[in-house]
Amino acid sequence: MPVENGVPADQLAVCWRKSRVSNPSGSCVEVAELSDDAIAVRNSRYPAGPALIYPRAEVSAFLRGAKNGEFDDLYLKAAPG
Repeated sequence: MPVENGVPADQLAVCWRKSRVSNPSGSCVEVAELSDDAIAVRNSRYPAGPALIYPRAEVSAFLRGAKNGEFDDLYLKAAPG
């Protein structure tokens, strides 16, 4: 049975992981593989908070787009000096 979007993340029996270059203050996004070929995403500051559930194909498309620069326009622009 597929996991529903918004399920409390601490109720998922998964191995959460975050990037090796994540923020040392703990403000991180963590991901976990689910058995139904989906990916769960949670906020590391709120491990019992809601998990967002995405099909693997959607996560793959997002990562390809990020690597190809499709979201570069979303970077914060430096304030004028």
